Amino acid sequence: MKVTDKDVAYVADLANLELTGEERARMLRDLNSILEYIERLSELETEKVAPMAQVSDRYGVDESRQGSDRFAYAIRDDVQNGLRGSLPHDVAVRNAPDTDGTFFEVPKVIER
Repeated sequence: MKVTDKDVAYVADLANLELTGEERARMLRDLNSILEYIERLSELETEKVAPMAQVSDRYGVDESRQGSDRFAYAIRDDVQNGLRGSLPHDVAVRNAPDTDGTFFEVPKVIER
């Protein structure tokens, strides 16, 4: 699979980017280089490579445990200290410079 100049132009348009001819050529070259590298990686034989829980052991691994249990220190409950509810709606919009009473009103920043 190859990225074409048409693909670069399409994505640049979606991202609302104005690329010069030189920038488009460089983007085309870079994206195709990335895809070529991924194709090369996909040729590697990885069937016999054991899955890894972590690439590096530098973060205080528990050596007495095996497999992913070695990294159990990293697991925590998904809570925060001092968790509290959201602001009441009227308080949230109270200091807004422009509001319709329900939503914040902001100036349009993207024009096509």
